[in-house]
Amino acid sequence: MLWINFKRVLKTGFINFWRNGVVSLSAVLVMVITLFVIGTIIITSALLTQSLENIRNKVDVNVYFKTNATEEDIDQVKKSLENLPEVAFVEYISKDQALEDFRERHKNDQKTLEALDELDTNPLGAVLNIKAKETSQYESVATFLEENYPTELDSSAVDKVNYFQNKETIETLTSIIDAGERLGAILAIAFAIISIVITLNTIRLAMYISREEISVMKLVGAGHSYISGPFIVTGAMYGAVSAIVTLILFYPITYWLGPITQKFFGTLSAFEYYLSSFGEIFLIIFFSGILIGSISSFLAIKRYLRAS
Repeated sequence: MLWINFKRVLKTGFINFWRNGVVSLSAVLVMVITLFVIGTIIITSALLTQSLENIRNKVDVNVYFKTNATEEDIDQVKKSLENLPEVAFVEYISKDQALEDFRERHKNDQKTLEALDELDTNPLGAVLNIKAKETSQYESVATFLEENYPTELDSSAVDKVNYFQNKETIETLTSIIDAGERLGAILAIAFAIISIVITLNTIRLAMYISREEISVMKLVGAGHSYISGPFIVTGAMYGAVSAIVTLILFYPITYWLGPITQKFFGTLSAFEYYLSSFGEIFLIIFFSGILIGSISSFLAIKRYLRAS
């Protein structure tokens, strides 16, 4: 008996969906907008996070030495850094290697290279490239250098430590991403609420259209669950169809925006991320649609049955 009732509820829900075509279309369109916003937030947030992580991985502490710094001075600083528990490794770049790297970076700038050739000596000092075990540990490494090898002293072999410029850039980018994620979450919630309200009213309209059938079912003793079941199924169908439409729309849109997003974020394109994470995106959007549709239907039915 329970299985028979379940099949009847499903069948009636499907019939209601197709019978009320215009009503169903309006609910689906509104939910597509909501699910599209949710999907856009997911993709954008993932690309921003990956972009930030790539930048963090490139962050390091570079210690630039004065041109008159001796090998003993450099070796002393290098060993003191290697003894720090926060440091993963220290790479030594000699004066000659620093000059060669500079020439390579400016190989297309003839004026700079000509000016460099006119100098009798190498104007660049040696460099220590420091990688910490964790991004959060760079500040303590930079603080150690500032305290033990202050650049403002003439006697110091260290000319400059570049971490604090990078630190400001990372913190600025992090705050932008956090603000973007908060704004995205607010937009998703706002659109979800709007979608629930509109779908709720859509379900109420469908119930009004079926009011005579509902009255007959109540007269013959049908319970609230039996009456409300088909409408919850219909609401879930709104969400499922909206999710499928949204996922289909994302394919050409992310494909078109792929090169633009890859250039902007410097990571995977939106299209590549959409394909590689399709399973996860599908589950989030699909179940979000069903949840929004089911909640809307449940609230509409509850209010309608209470009023009638």
